[in-house]
Amino acid sequence: MRPTQPRHLRVATRGTTREINRRIALNLIRTNQPISRADLARLMETRRGAVTLLVNELIHDGVVFEGATGEAKRGRKPTFLYIDSRKRCVVAVDIRPTRTFIMVTDLMGHQLASVTSFPTERDPKRFIAALAKRVKSVLVEHKDLGRCQGVGVVVPGMVESEAGRVLLAPNLGWRNVDLRDPLASALGLPVQIENSGKACALAQLWATRDARAPTNFVYITVSDGLGVGIVLGGEIVRGQHNIAGEFGHVPLNVDGPRCGCGATGCWEAYVSNLATLSRYFGRDLRDRPVSADVAALTVDDLIARARGGDAKALAALLSTARYLGLGLGSVVNAIDPSHVYIGGEITAAWDLMEATVRTALAERALTPSAGATPITVVPPEHYPRLRGAAALVAAPSFAGEGVA
Repeated sequence: MRPTQPRHLRVATRGTTREINRRIALNLIRTNQPISRADLARLMETRRGAVTLLVNELIHDGVVFEGATGEAKRGRKPTFLYIDSRKRCVVAVDIRPTRTFIMVTDLMGHQLASVTSFPTERDPKRFIAALAKRVKSVLVEHKDLGRCQGVGVVVPGMVESEAGRVLLAPNLGWRNVDLRDPLASALGLPVQIENSGKACALAQLWATRDARAPTNFVYITVSDGLGVGIVLGGEIVRGQHNIAGEFGHVPLNVDGPRCGCGATGCWEAYVSNLATLSRYFGRDLRDRPVSADVAALTVDDLIARARGGDAKALAALLSTARYLGLGLGSVVNAIDPSHVYIGGEITAAWDLMEATVRTALAERALTPSAGATPITVVPPEHYPRLRGAAALVAAPSFAGEGVA
């Protein structure tokens, strides 16, 4: 039964039904395009005439356009409908402790230009100035892509969405940093910011075109840190302060290694890229200084060494795999998702790690079915964090109305 909270309800008007139908039509066109009016009417279970009126309005507003003509065995040939993302683009930004990545997409999240990056400046004011300069440069370079509709920014930390503030990003050393408004002012564009785990979960939702796709799932992103996004009933779980899902900072062992957040034994401290590399070298790489050859080694390099017969590299990966599975057991027990998605550089070694992850998950899961929860790897080349950043700008236009 759907919960009803009177303080969140609003009075319906004559336009409420029309607006709900508009959002339904937009989402059906987005997930099924190209689609004819007749097929749209069937999916909406309503009259063709009502759909025609609705579609004509969407075309007039520049949200939908008519494209190619299809074939028909009899009668008029159908004209297919598409979401109109022509001459409109979105800039997606993925902030990481060492480098920040930028990608330009259309409103559907399709990549329109090569991904670029630059070193992440740790001082927030200098970083905002550098990012604004880079975004402006990218938009000038790709001005043929049309008008920018906004900038989506993904942050490896806890974000206060309404205020556009980074509450805590341990691996960046940021606390209570105003990011959205100064960046928006510097660019003259709308800016949205979000935590990396939630952004990846949003990207997974946004990419869904199959009605049978899971609507209750968990997304784990393993990189410089560990982010978790939770989707229940097709909606991202945020909690009171938008920090729901911070399983990365739930301890596996309170006497474990030091985490970037200042605590010890956090799940992140066992499975992040830095944790895996530290395990390989036998020392905490957070302790400076480190030699140039150690600092230059990446997780991709470590995976290559493991595939090349380096026993220490393989042992480091398998240890990470075990900790990943143990922590995943806690997530599955708490959330009971129908599916788990895992992304990040470490997934390039999934064929080496999968059996260990699944064994550890089965050890911690409370039931055999929970231990057998399906897991899908999202390859790094799909850019889930950047696609999630793009969806921050585009997705609100398709969101359902908050009515009971």
